[in-house]
Amino acid sequence: MGLPWPIRPVARGRCPRGLANWLWVALFVHGVVAGFLMHQASRLRLQRTLKKPVSVTGVGYWSGLENRVEFKPAAAGAGVVFVRADLPDPVTIPVSVNCRIEASSRTNLSVGSARVEMVEHVLSALAGLDVDCCLVRVYGEEMPGLDGSSRAFVEAIDAVGIEDLGAAIDPIVVDSVVRVGDDTSWIEASPPKFAGLSIDYELDYGDGPIGRQMLSLRVTPEAYRRGLAAARTFLPAADAERLRAQGRGLAATTDDLLIFGPDGPIGNTLRWPDECVRHKVLDLVGDLKLAGRPIHAHIRAYRSGHRLNGALAARLATARLQPVCS
Repeated sequence: MGLPWPIRPVARGRCPRGLANWLWVALFVHGVVAGFLMHQASRLRLQRTLKKPVSVTGVGYWSGLENRVEFKPAAAGAGVVFVRADLPDPVTIPVSVNCRIEASSRTNLSVGSARVEMVEHVLSALAGLDVDCCLVRVYGEEMPGLDGSSRAFVEAIDAVGIEDLGAAIDPIVVDSVVRVGDDTSWIEASPPKFAGLSIDYELDYGDGPIGRQMLSLRVTPEAYRRGLAAARTFLPAADAERLRAQGRGLAATTDDLLIFGPDGPIGNTLRWPDECVRHKVLDLVGDLKLAGRPIHAHIRAYRSGHRLNGALAARLATARLQPVCS
């Protein structure tokens, strides 16, 4: 590959041969890298939205209240936003790390006193299918629990189809290792292995029916539909009883969730032998949607949950000015 300008000898102050060689190498490498980056940029996919509206209705696990989730097309650059349409004055809640509030075993967002709860499965379906722009209109705080997975949301979106918009995505491309957590549980992002997201997750519940499970996955819409969307929420029976004693989760049954007793799921059957770790990855894909842009990175996680997932999304989102939620 030649340079676009001629190189002429200089009468005085001639560069030493060794240094000249290094300069040629540096110029060559710079040209190759610049060409590669331009090629990659030209290959970025377009932003996507739904072809037409579709809705899913169900009951929230925590509240026991019915809610309707309406997915509506949105313009390029709109991102994903929730609208609490049930309020006297509807409130828009952006999907942003700045709107995230601390909650146990779930991901909640708020703007002022208005909030949406258990949004991770809705966000996971959108992120897993590469839907970048969508208005999510809801009629209550808590999203429907359904069967504890994102499958119903995925099926609804697939029923109406997805279309490209006129602008390319602007991904967060991780260029160095970013890690949060400690030795007992952690999650880290490192430079991508391809132009997208890949995940290595290790779940460790020690001795017992859940045990230790590992999953490595390159996250694409096809892989998401095939290997993640139907993975259901799970918890040990002791945790389920504790929640019920607190008056929470009364609407959920063993038909809805994977409740693990000493010998495995109670009154239910696993869809995969490693369904639990698959659900953890499903949640992670949804929580990373809080960064506000597609993430191109390789993620490694050990016993990470919503809190650490959200913390990593917040670190990655520093590459972009996030909406202010108050």
